[in-house]
Amino acid sequence: QITFGSVFLGNVPAGEEVHGCAGQIHGYEGCIRDFQVNNKEFFIIDEALGGMNVENCNISICDYHPCHNGGTCTSDAENWFCECPKLYSGKLCQFATCDENPCGNGATCFPKSRKDVACLCPYGRFGILCQDVINISQPSFSGTDVFGYTSFLAYSTIPNITFYYEFHLKFQLSNHHSALQDNLIFFTGQKGQGLNGDDFLELGLRDGRVVYSYNLGSGTATIISKPLDLTLNIHVIHLGRYLQKGWLKVDDQKNRTVASPGRLVGLNVFSQFYLGGYQEYAPELLPKGSRFKNSFQGCIFDVQFRTSMNQGFKAPGTPEGHPNSGRSVGQCKGSACSLIKCRNGGKCIESGSTVYCDCLAGWKGAFCTEAVSVCEPEHDPPHQCKQGSTCVPLPDGYTCQCPLGASGTYCDQG
Repeated sequence: QITFGSVFLGNVPAGEEVHGCAGQIHGYEGCIRDFQVNNKEFFIIDEALGGMNVENCNISICDYHPCHNGGTCTSDAENWFCECPKLYSGKLCQFATCDENPCGNGATCFPKSRKDVACLCPYGRFGILCQDVINISQPSFSGTDVFGYTSFLAYSTIPNITFYYEFHLKFQLSNHHSALQDNLIFFTGQKGQGLNGDDFLELGLRDGRVVYSYNLGSGTATIISKPLDLTLNIHVIHLGRYLQKGWLKVDDQKNRTVASPGRLVGLNVFSQFYLGGYQEYAPELLPKGSRFKNSFQGCIFDVQFRTSMNQGFKAPGTPEGHPNSGRSVGQCKGSACSLIKCRNGGKCIESGSTVYCDCLAGWKGAFCTEAVSVCEPEHDPPHQCKQGSTCVPLPDGYTCQCPLGASGTYCDQG
């Protein structure tokens, strides 16, 4: 075991002798950041007994431009940090989250990657950040988006629907493939929490046919139409129910009827009237009976109802025709992408009123105008700095800043 009386960093004080060394002794020139002896860390300045001609290292980490995504690097004599723009957080502004939600007007913020977010616009708004107003007279629904959310409108609960109702509506499909497979048109239910036996009223499309279902509490009644005539541009549906008996008429097809099982005759629903989709994007939350995996793809318009034979038809909502809420609903035959210019090969994606740029590899940002740094997780190939270390970009590559106890080019040595 060897015990040192003193340990000198940089140079030997005048008058001290270094045994076993011949010739002139030159002091170290440069910066020393961390100092350890026998796995114990020493604070170079605070624990020093003395010294001379020592000053703070004047090489700033900011010279390496470590901040990502437009962050501003600020340093003082002992530390540095990145001031991050909106959307980004982390030591290097390397994380894009919804913690600082950039989406306006009550939009749903969703991180479409580690770097960027998508703003799923509420009813009446559109644009990258949902900042623009859109007037919707014929709502357009886009099904379930890539993030798992459906486009929908939610109206106030339809009153006096217990024993009698009729609905008229028209729709236009966005395509003749996915729009016909398994798509919800409208729904209202007792609770909407996936419980068996819940009362509900539901309309949708499955395998190219219209499916109308209701449950009064003692079993589900279902009517399925003939296949839709796809040469028609607009389809018309008329459906209704009086006590247990229901009927459905689609386009010029013959009227079809059904009677619900059991003895119950009243439909008791308390939820809002959902058009085009559902607020919760998990179809399992819909009552058991006739669930649809996707929401509607296309335009639904001229929706009207009445709850008595003596009434005239009117639009849902309070006031009439006005939804309480909605998400990613656009105007039929309108294109939000016509107002968006994605750069560097990015593709504009629209989902109703929601619009964003899908960027090619190597690019990011709202309009794909920002290059992906070599230190970012999306970079291909990824950097090789080990977990716990910090990747710092350089003009011709990157360097790895190792935590205490690690060394090597990639901080992979103990």
